[in-house]
Amino acid sequence: MTLNQLKLQNQVCFPVYTASRLITRAYQPYLDKLGLTYPQYLVLLVLWETDEIPINSITQQLLLDTNTVTPLLKRMETLGLLERQRSKKDERKVIVKLTEKGHQLQADAALIPESLVGGLLSEEMKLDELIGLRDQLQGLIRHLSAKH
Repeated sequence: MTLNQLKLQNQVCFPVYTASRLITRAYQPYLDKLGLTYPQYLVLLVLWETDEIPINSITQQLLLDTNTVTPLLKRMETLGLLERQRSKKDERKVIVKLTEKGHQLQADAALIPESLVGGLLSEEMKLDELIGLRDQLQGLIRHLSAKH
């Protein structure tokens, strides 16, 4: 075993972690205008795609635990972005649905992806490279999710 493998620059996780942090930071000015945090934005992305879904569907799509998502949903409910209610078909399930305010934010958020990607592109990073990187990361996520 060599100590070379313990160097920060040789870690697989560090560039992924750092890129995630920096991209999340790049989102912040856009999300601040909407009064949202990045995790709240992710929940809204899920609900804008499919409204009125059980909490476990949100946790599965975001790959987060219920203990992480529930406080987030409570805060978003307090902000008037969504409502939580017991399913009429199965009392054990809690259904999450957007309020009018939550729906209205979608129009305001529509330009975020394009603006963000535009800010990430440069001579060093072309759109097709960014899309390729996203696809590779999605493959890695599928692989790691299947193992756990």
